[in-house]
Amino acid sequence: MHSNPHLIIHSYTHTPIPSYLHTYFTSSLRHFIPSILIILITGIGITGCNQQGQESKSKEKTKIQVAMDIPVFNADSAFGFVRTQVEFGPRVNNTKAHQKCATFLSEKLREFSKDVIVQSGTVKAFDGTSLGFQNIIATFGPSGNNRILLGAHWDSRPFADHDPDEANFYKAIDGANDGASGVGVLLEIARQLSLKPPPIGVDIILFDAEDYGPPEALQDNKNSGDFWGLGSQYWAKNPHYPDYYAKYGILLDMVGAGGATFLMEGVSMEYAPDIVKKVWDIGNQIGYSSFFIYQRGGYITDDHYYVIRDRGIPMIDIIDLDHTSETGMYRHWHTVEDKLDKIETGTLRAVGQTVLTVIYSEK
Repeated sequence: MHSNPHLIIHSYTHTPIPSYLHTYFTSSLRHFIPSILIILITGIGITGCNQQGQESKSKEKTKIQVAMDIPVFNADSAFGFVRTQVEFGPRVNNTKAHQKCATFLSEKLREFSKDVIVQSGTVKAFDGTSLGFQNIIATFGPSGNNRILLGAHWDSRPFADHDPDEANFYKAIDGANDGASGVGVLLEIARQLSLKPPPIGVDIILFDAEDYGPPEALQDNKNSGDFWGLGSQYWAKNPHYPDYYAKYGILLDMVGAGGATFLMEGVSMEYAPDIVKKVWDIGNQIGYSSFFIYQRGGYITDDHYYVIRDRGIPMIDIIDLDHTSETGMYRHWHTVEDKLDKIETGTLRAVGQTVLTVIYSEK
């Protein structure tokens, strides 16, 4: 485990905080489809969860206005974007596959936005290695602070250190779900934003160097630190525009696997519970209740944490959490089986359509 002035959290990125620390934490702080009409939906009660799992029914009733044309998310297009990333090979920093993917992502976003910035530099990994990184940023809609931030990481893990076979621990993973799925969804959202300008400003940031933290065998207080989310840490301290601010952010991480369950992640609930509720309510109201579950998940060290801590922007994490797995994470998380055949268009659609509905319901 590691600690900082704001948070005590498990040292491993994406890993739920141990239950015995929960009290301390909480107290210390493809083809275009015509638009469809999603009508006004109000007065729907929700069922949540408590610390142990299930919560009693919310006494307050949700009132969300979704009363305009919402673009239809094309899950086949998003799947194609995921496949292209995976076909480059593991997108580990300082490799040819990584650079080829960076070129693809920046060129693809330039097809959808005239305002694309590639923020590049070097950061230090846990072992002292200098990692070349590229945060790729695309801007849509009107200028000003009335905007939201969407993010995902595009690099992939150099260590399969949660694989059942120890022989695979130091093999790089394809990262079809852990990285490529969130990016695929955001590229399709970017395509839709280019076809129908959003009512508010939207910034899409593809963060780099998120998953280069120490392998499981080397994790201790000395090596844990802030060696995760290196690209998002850099951006949060050095935004692409001075004094950048957004009303809130949504991070997509592991959003493509079949049978995904998006629990209400702990850091998100600590710092942006109203945004979690808003997104989950919309996801449920438009038909994706089997994905967006009103149940607490673990506290996760992810890019959203650094955006919150270092930029002051409330940001939530839509991430596949599984209470039934040994790690509490997506079943193939940080294993060599995180491959393209685990990705399903139904999951991509649930996330993409929910996020599009959030965007076009903003005022």
